[in-house]
Amino acid sequence: MVYTSILVETIIGFLCLFVLTKVLGKSQITQITAFDFIAALVLGELVGNALYDKEVGISQVLFAVFCWGILIYVTEWITEKFKGSRALLEGRPTIIIYEGKIQKELMNKGKLDINQLQHLLRSKDVFSIQEVEYAILETDGTVSVLKKSLEQTPSRGDLNLKPERVYLPRTLVSDGEVLWDNLEEAGLTEEWLHQELRKQNIQSPKELMYAEYKEGEALYVVPY
Repeated sequence: MVYTSILVETIIGFLCLFVLTKVLGKSQITQITAFDFIAALVLGELVGNALYDKEVGISQVLFAVFCWGILIYVTEWITEKFKGSRALLEGRPTIIIYEGKIQKELMNKGKLDINQLQHLLRSKDVFSIQEVEYAILETDGTVSVLKKSLEQTPSRGDLNLKPERVYLPRTLVSDGEVLWDNLEEAGLTEEWLHQELRKQNIQSPKELMYAEYKEGEALYVVPY
């Protein structure tokens, strides 16, 4: 009975957190601010403790998750309606490199050292601080970078080239399985896919780790 109770409470806790995440929106997942981090910890703690506390029942778990979800929702609503509250609850972006110069005091306030800064810059394909004109430490801990003009990649407009239509690549095969939704959205058929594979001496999608289609180009495949 104990194991059955844990199983039931685990499933219910999972469903509660899943529904709560859907209601609160994707920002709770993709933009982890200090408040979001605390919210995630508390939600996990509520469900985790409930699983192994014999005195806590399913109804208490549901009530606790519901109350905490309401608090998070209200807080998000406040930050949306009242701009002045955003700095307190979400924080503010900080310019840590200004006109090519590192702002040491602001880095210290953000608890950011030079090694961490280099790591964040490398994640933006910047391997030298000398390339950076401005760098902003965002509220979720990432860095946005604006390179110096000589380091920036020229655009088609800079080269006076005519605009071209941009096509979205679609994954058609992943780990040997055909992604039928993507195939249908691209306006393609299973017969077309097999014809394209045979052109590259591939008999079945199961032989592929990955296949990508981009309009106007040949099917790109990566066999196992």
